[in-house]
Amino acid sequence: MKKTILSGLALATLGTALWACAPTAKTNIGTALPPTTPTAESAASPAPVDWSRQADEFLAGYSTEYQRLYTQSSEAEWRSNTRIVAGDSTNAVATARANEAMAAFTGSADNINNLRQLLEHKDQLQPFQIKQLQAALYNAANSPQTIADVVKRRIKAETQQTEKLYGFDYKYRGKSVTTNDLDELLRQENNPQRRQAIWEASKAIGPTLKDGLLNLRGLRNQTVQALGYPDYFTYQASDYGLSREEMMTLVRKINDELRPLYRELHTYARYELAKKYKVKQVPDYLPASWLPNRWGQDWSAMVEVKGVNLDATLAKKGAEWQVKQAERFYQSLGFPALPPVFYEKSSLYPLPKGAAYKKNNHASAWHMDLNQDVRSLMSVEPNTEWYETTHHELGHIYYYLTYTNPEVPVLLRAGANRAYHEAMGSLMGLAATQKPFLVGLGLQDPKAKTDQTQTLLKEALNYVTFIPFSSGVMSEWENSFYADKLPADQLNARWWELVKQYQGIVPPTARGEQYLDPATKTHINDDPAQYYDYALSYVILFQLHDHIARKILKQDPHATNYYGSKEVGTFLADIMRPGASKDWRAVLKEKTGEDLSARAMVEYFQPLMVYLKAQNKGRKYTM
Repeated sequence: MKKTILSGLALATLGTALWACAPTAKTNIGTALPPTTPTAESAASPAPVDWSRQADEFLAGYSTEYQRLYTQSSEAEWRSNTRIVAGDSTNAVATARANEAMAAFTGSADNINNLRQLLEHKDQLQPFQIKQLQAALYNAANSPQTIADVVKRRIKAETQQTEKLYGFDYKYRGKSVTTNDLDELLRQENNPQRRQAIWEASKAIGPTLKDGLLNLRGLRNQTVQALGYPDYFTYQASDYGLSREEMMTLVRKINDELRPLYRELHTYARYELAKKYKVKQVPDYLPASWLPNRWGQDWSAMVEVKGVNLDATLAKKGAEWQVKQAERFYQSLGFPALPPVFYEKSSLYPLPKGAAYKKNNHASAWHMDLNQDVRSLMSVEPNTEWYETTHHELGHIYYYLTYTNPEVPVLLRAGANRAYHEAMGSLMGLAATQKPFLVGLGLQDPKAKTDQTQTLLKEALNYVTFIPFSSGVMSEWENSFYADKLPADQLNARWWELVKQYQGIVPPTARGEQYLDPATKTHINDDPAQYYDYALSYVILFQLHDHIARKILKQDPHATNYYGSKEVGTFLADIMRPGASKDWRAVLKEKTGEDLSARAMVEYFQPLMVYLKAQNKGRKYTM
């Protein structure tokens, strides 16, 4: 999703990286549960099986092997994402081998049988045992060895797709460019024709990924169907305890709640950008190439807030300062220093010019061994975007470290749900960009006059514009793709139909089925059927922020300073510490006093509505 909120890029295959892959679980080694052998005396009435003890023994053996194989898979995935050499398949082969070993274990027929048998006696088990067993069975569905050949082919196909995705050579004006370069050009370029060429360059990878993605759809669906899920989208939604229909109802509700504000932003953007690009006829729908983001998911670069541009200040401090400062922020809340391994093994900065290999430039956080080995994969540069991203990624890292404690078993070392990981990262990204926080750090002059309305507008062009993309376009397209078996000759047409419906955006030129524009979004390939995580994370983020600002800090939610507040740190740590051992709905209700709702997000941006309605007076609404 947005630069790193998307941070959450869950790396290929068996969940080895960040939030989305933060441990959900897989399954135990194939030793069947021991049969009870009656003695002569007890033949008539065999001793009852102690199912709770059986579960403990099974989970102890399973968790040890799971953690060992998970670590090996993570290490292989790390190499595949940090050292991509054209024509060299060494890492790909090693990654496939590690993931196949993990799959053979997590999806073994013995483990599946044992898990089912134990869960048949859940009335005799502890809730903690049941949660672990269900987590293991959920992960077994991602690699059931009853169809080992399908699983093996899926793993190989995912590894190949990742290499194509991150090894692609983007070209603009005949020169090789990185995705960072393209993003920067889309933020800066004012010539509409050049903007279109930049946008088209960013979509050039799509056709390369089409065959692989269609193949993966079949393999992913077949994999989970072996354990009774109708399709891969349904499988992913089930991790929330929701059916596919319930998940789609939930994300549509979020989109509807924010639609009035998005409609105002869309109208505002059409007229303001037409003025900026000197186009006399304001289009009814926004050309995709007009927006400062490849997918139209973040429009915040449209607005410069005077006195708030940190780029010049950050450029002087350097990239490394940003990472260290983000760590200092968490420490000020009472969290510990990062373990030395974070700095020793992370890949935090862009590769040097002329490097003989490439790396995945998408920001992500990795829990390598479900213990203390935590790393981040970034390409930090000293600018505002990476400043926020760095705070976001360390949110994932500290979440990993906080639920890595003796009370949380290996299988439950994950977020309360997948969205919580993103919410935690995004919350800290938001907190680190509010004026009192920046003034306290000396990044902003306290006397600098800043326009609160423009600040709020810039935030809305980031957070609000993301909702139609995440809860609308991405979720609806993947729902169609996996669950409705979207025909191969309608992939791009369906994408642009949804983009127009939800975002009010149209392509600058015809985009036929020779393209595959959805596949240019990394998550479609290697973090599939769970992009609603990001939409839900924004809702949770604003609920948490609203509670922190009003109930803990007693500050205006638009002007907070978390820095140094141990009470805020305790509140956050209490949410993080249980990992996935508590129901996510119960955690939210207990900590904020309310169920999942966009109320806090709508209220946060309510002051902006008055301004936008005034700006849009007399303008044509098309959504």
